[in-house]
Amino acid sequence: MWRDDLRGMFYIALKDLRAYYLKPPNISWGILFPFAFVLAFAIRNPGELRDLVPGLLALTLLFGTSSMEAIVIVFERRTGALERLLLAPLRLSALLAGKLLGGMAFGLTVTAAVLAIALAAFGVGSVNWPLLILALLLSAAAFSALGAFVSVAVREVFEAQTLANFIRFPMMFLGGIFVPLGSMSPALRVVACLLPLTYAVEALRAAMDGRVTSATALDLAVLAAFAVVLFGAAVRTLARHIE
Repeated sequence: MWRDDLRGMFYIALKDLRAYYLKPPNISWGILFPFAFVLAFAIRNPGELRDLVPGLLALTLLFGTSSMEAIVIVFERRTGALERLLLAPLRLSALLAGKLLGGMAFGLTVTAAVLAIALAAFGVGSVNWPLLILALLLSAAAFSALGAFVSVAVREVFEAQTLANFIRFPMMFLGGIFVPLGSMSPALRVVACLLPLTYAVEALRAAMDGRVTSATALDLAVLAAFAVVLFGAAVRTLARHIE
């Protein structure tokens, strides 16, 4: 059974990448949109641009993984394509995991392009590569699971887009990208601690600075927990809707 699940996950992810993700508008939007926000902030508050790289990577990963992920499943439910996939010999959790893998692959691809540009501009420095790769993978899993949960929670594509933006835009401004957590009010810091983007930014910042602390381990653990909880919630919600 697990072999069928793994094979199904691979081909579902491959299908989604070809059918939805790997299109020039998606690739350009996934790279340029975060750059535009970070550049606007840098122009408004000029300073050390290298300090914005971890936030830029996290923002690219957030929008790259969740933008299409948030609408693919609801679109396929509307067209009946998802029901046809359910005829395959694989479990519902494996089907949804294949969807997540497609979103993760696309998000990591555009983030790798942004990372290459950032390293070319600012240099490698003291990057902790194992930590950076692990932080990117866990962040991609958490954000992709968030997109999948949004997609299964609604019935229409426009509802998925609206709900995804309702979640992502507050995260963008409260996740420590543009405003340090220490500069926020206590109430906003509490809200920031409930957002996966906060932990992604902190983990990526530690990786770019080449330092590992107990707080970094906590950031990675929280990202893994977000991925597991959101994926489990997405599977249960989709199963209920299908029934």
